[in-house]
Amino acid sequence: MPKRNDIIEVKIDTLEFPNKGLGNFDGYRAVVKNTIPGQEVIARVAKKKNGSLECRLMEVKEKAEYEINSVCPHFELCGGCSYQNIPVDKENEIKAAQVLTLLKKAGIRDFVFEGIETSPVIEGYRNKCEFSFGDTEKGGMLALGMRKRQSHYEVVNLTDCNLVDEDYLKIIKASVEYFREKGTPFYHKARHDGCLRHLVIRKGAYTGEILVNLITANEMNFDLKEFADKILSLNLDGKICSVLHTQNDSLGDVVKSDKTTILFGNDYFTERLFDLEFKVTAFSFFQTNTKGAEILYSIVKEYAGDSSEKTVFDLYCGTGTIGQIMAEKSRKVIGIEIVEEAVAAANDNSERNGINNCVFIAGDVLKKVDELDEKPDIIIVDPPREGIHPKAINKIIDFGADRVVYVSCKPSSLAKDLTVFEENGYKVEKVKCVNQFPRTVHVETIVLLQKKELTRDIEK
Repeated sequence: MPKRNDIIEVKIDTLEFPNKGLGNFDGYRAVVKNTIPGQEVIARVAKKKNGSLECRLMEVKEKAEYEINSVCPHFELCGGCSYQNIPVDKENEIKAAQVLTLLKKAGIRDFVFEGIETSPVIEGYRNKCEFSFGDTEKGGMLALGMRKRQSHYEVVNLTDCNLVDEDYLKIIKASVEYFREKGTPFYHKARHDGCLRHLVIRKGAYTGEILVNLITANEMNFDLKEFADKILSLNLDGKICSVLHTQNDSLGDVVKSDKTTILFGNDYFTERLFDLEFKVTAFSFFQTNTKGAEILYSIVKEYAGDSSEKTVFDLYCGTGTIGQIMAEKSRKVIGIEIVEEAVAAANDNSERNGINNCVFIAGDVLKKVDELDEKPDIIIVDPPREGIHPKAINKIIDFGADRVVYVSCKPSSLAKDLTVFEENGYKVEKVKCVNQFPRTVHVETIVLLQKKELTRDIEK
C-alpha cells in the first residue's frame, strides 16, 4: 500500500484542468501536476486523499509519443507555461477536451460545440507580464522572472522567453543588473522584509508603446530617477511611454497599489483593437493577447447577434473593449467595472473613439446592477477567474435579457455558473473556445445562452 514519500512510477492517461495528470497506481488515482497524457513518470507521493495519491513530479521517464523538444531553456523549471513540449494542435485538442469534460460533469448538454480557434500568434504574444524578484535558490543571487514550478519562493531568472518579445527581456536584464549593483534586496514573503517585489511590463502589440511599473515595499535604498533613466536608455524596438513606481506593503504576493508615482511619461499606454484605440492604465484589465483578442471579440459579437437599436450590458467591462466594439449598432451600452481607473480609461476611450452611446460605471457588479433602470436586450459578462459572484448571478438573470454571452478564462468557474443560468430559465446554445494563451494551461471560452421561451419559439 503506497504511503507518503514513496517513490512511484505511473503512466499518465488523462489530463484534468488545469494541469493535473491522472494515472493509476496500485488501485489508486495518482495525480501528478505538470505532466501530459502518454508520459511515464517517476513521482513522490505527497499525500493520500479520498482514494487519490497527490504526487510531486520528479522525472519524466518516457515521453509521450507526440511530445516535442521545448525551445525554451527554462521550460522544465519555470512556472510560467506548461505546453512548450507539445504541438499547438495537440494543445488545442487537450484544452477543448478539458472544457467539454467540465461542462459534461456540470450537466451542461445538448449545445453546439463550435470547436477551438488558435491565437494568430503563438510566440511573443503577451502584452502584459508580471515578473517577480527573488533568488534562484536560498541565499543565491538576485533574480527576476517567474516563480519556479512547485515553489512559492524561488525565481527563474529569465534570459529567454518565447511568450514575450525581446524588449521585455532587455528590460528584465537591465533591471536585475541595476539592482544587483545597488545591492537592493528582494521582498521576502515569509520574513516580510526587503524591498523589490515585482516588475510589470505592458506593451501594445500594434502601437509598440511600453509601460514599466516597478513594485516595491516602502523600504528603499536606491534612486528612482536613476532607475527610470536606466530603463529609458535602453535600445528597444518599442517606445517607453511610461515608467511608474508602485508601493505595496500588503502581505500577499500580489501586484497592488498603496501609492503609484509617475517617474516618466504617462500612467498608461495605448493599444488598438480593430479600428478602435484604447488607453490602458497600469492596473486595468485588458486582454493580454491583443491579436488573439480580435478573434475572441469577433466571436462575442457574432454570439450577441444583431444589436441594432438594442440595449447592451457589458458587465466586468475592464477598459470597455467589448462595449465599444458592440456600440456601433447598439442603441446604448452600459458597462460596469470595479477598478475605478479602468472605468476612467473606458470613458476616456469612448471619447477618444468618438463613441457617444456608451456609459461606464465604477463599482461592484453585485451592487451596481441594482441601480440600473434600463432593461437590457443583450448581456455580455466577462468576469474574473472566480466567475460571477453567487449573489450577482441571480440579479443578472432577473434582468431577463433575451441573450447572454458569457466570456470565461476559467472553464471550471464557467461550468459552475452555467448550471445556475440553466436552472433559472436559460439554455446553453453554443460554445466555442479560443486558445488565447498558447503554451499555458489557460483557455478562453465563449458561450451563448438564450432564454428558454425564445428557444422554444425558435424550435417551433
